Amino acid sequence: MKNGIKRTALTTALLLACSHVLAEADAYRIDDSHSFANWTIRHVASKTSGTFSDIKGKILIDAKNLANSSVEAKINMLSVNSSHAKRDKNIKEEAEYLDTNKFAEMTFVSKKIEASSNTEGVMTGVLTMHGVAKEMTFPFKVLGFGNDPWGGYRAGFEAHTALKASDFGFAWPLKPDAPVGDDIEITLLIEGVKLPPASPIK
Repeated sequence: MKNGIKRTALTTALLLACSHVLAEADAYRIDDSHSFANWTIRHVASKTSGTFSDIKGKILIDAKNLANSSVEAKINMLSVNSSHAKRDKNIKEEAEYLDTNKFAEMTFVSKKIEASSNTEGVMTGVLTMHGVAKEMTFPFKVLGFGNDPWGGYRAGFEAHTALKASDFGFAWPLKPDAPVGDDIEITLLIEGVKLPPASPIK
């Protein structure tokens, strides 16, 4: 009887602890009209840049303890924009490049966050692109929180990382004297809109 009471008490305590952690984390929907995944890559002797502008997902953030936060995001590869329509068409359609007919989305799911302060930390998660899933770790910053002009409440985030296209199965960098490089620099500028408690995230 006593063991049963102890187990019940322990279970209740664990549930309360989990509920407390969840209660501290606020949910934000990524606003794709104010969020960008910007990229830079070598082209011949210089560099070219562009962005993916269609980013959707959710961010759970505990402002008091960033380690309790998490991110799930997906990027529509068809939203690539290098400010050159013909080049963008080739990037999207050619099998050598994004091949969006087969691989229309890129996804990222965080696994762990290590906070160095209330506004900075290092995030580890799984990036899936071009049919390949790889674990990545990169630094991020919480830029701030504030009311928007439409009656909502927003949070801003910034992150920087780099990856090799060849690690995700892309063949273009492997050609002799390839005009397009292997190393891709990424800057993430993300804005989230706070959701009411228990509101579904689409």
